[in-house]
Amino acid sequence: MLDALVAEARLRWGLDPANGLQVFAAEALVGAPIEPSRPLLIVPLAMLRTEAAPDVQSPLPGRAGPSGRDPLALLTRLYSADHPVGRFGSVDGATVGALTPSALETPVYLGPVAPELAIAGPWAMPWISARLRQPDGCPWDREQTHQSLRKHLLEEAYEVYDALEAGATPDLAGELGDLWLQVVLHAQLAAEEGVFDLADVQAAIASKIVRRHPHVFGDAVARTASDVNRQWERIKADERAEAAEAEGAAMDGSGAPAGAKSALDGISPSMPALAASQEMQERAANLGYDWPSIDGVLDKVVEEANELREAASDAETAEEFGDLLFVLVNVARRRGIEAEAAVRAANAKFRRRFASVERGAAAQGVALRDLDFAALDALWDAAKAEEKTS
Repeated sequence: MLDALVAEARLRWGLDPANGLQVFAAEALVGAPIEPSRPLLIVPLAMLRTEAAPDVQSPLPGRAGPSGRDPLALLTRLYSADHPVGRFGSVDGATVGALTPSALETPVYLGPVAPELAIAGPWAMPWISARLRQPDGCPWDREQTHQSLRKHLLEEAYEVYDALEAGATPDLAGELGDLWLQVVLHAQLAAEEGVFDLADVQAAIASKIVRRHPHVFGDAVARTASDVNRQWERIKADERAEAAEAEGAAMDGSGAPAGAKSALDGISPSMPALAASQEMQERAANLGYDWPSIDGVLDKVVEEANELREAASDAETAEEFGDLLFVLVNVARRRGIEAEAAVRAANAKFRRRFASVERGAAAQGVALRDLDFAALDALWDAAKAEEKTS
């Protein structure tokens, strides 16, 4: 029966099986890894197997959002509404947007879309990126290097960070897409150099996550998040030791390999200082290097504040100030606060209140620089009161 369908699709819609053909059961469509840039044949489950009861599949991870378990909704996410649908034994004219549930009770054929239009597929952006880098592609894309793209990666990462404040929104989807583009671009550049491609990127992170979750994919036990963190750091320490041994780069003259790398290796010096500080302290704590209770940390805050007060030189003042910030980050970590986010929130609050102070001064017809501290403080108090009542 399938052979007859393929033959008709070849004759009527130009199917070339040599270029690949996806065949999925209609009853299991929501769990199928459909790639719109390849031809798709949807058939009733009975044509593929003999069991009477169809398997109930969960939506494919990554496509389990708006479409849920509705196969028609899934198809409208992957194809345009006017994409033609081939009906076997029927005249042409059907489209994806006009499909009804009953239409999937008989075989249907969807021809491939152009790679740049298969926008909901995982390989659309890699294809688009490669196309832009071709000699007849985009001049800007062709000029880019790993180094020239660095600033864009940081910009997009910060825009995602800001969008996360509002939670799951369509804007967040867009910002994540912008960040994903940076990953795709770097993978494309590396592929052109013959070093790695996007498949290597995906394999690297997937294998790492599976390896570091033996309590999920193996027989290890981790009942709490703290258990997971400690296990994670142990596994990373083992990985660093293995990497150092494999490198065999640094020798001390006796043929002995270099010592194991630090648990703090891999924390980028380009990270925001507060975030880097919190990550370092988190890693150290997961290895047992931590205060027994937060009381000791709070006492250390007082100690560092006193040392800042008593600093005798500019250099000493700067050092003590850094120490105080470092301990305050530890307080944040112990309280479950993200230090970077907390300071960003404080910045935003200051921005709002200062704007209110400026409006208040303008309403009085005076410039801020002409007001004394008492007048400015009164405007600040008014701004705080305005926030509480709004």
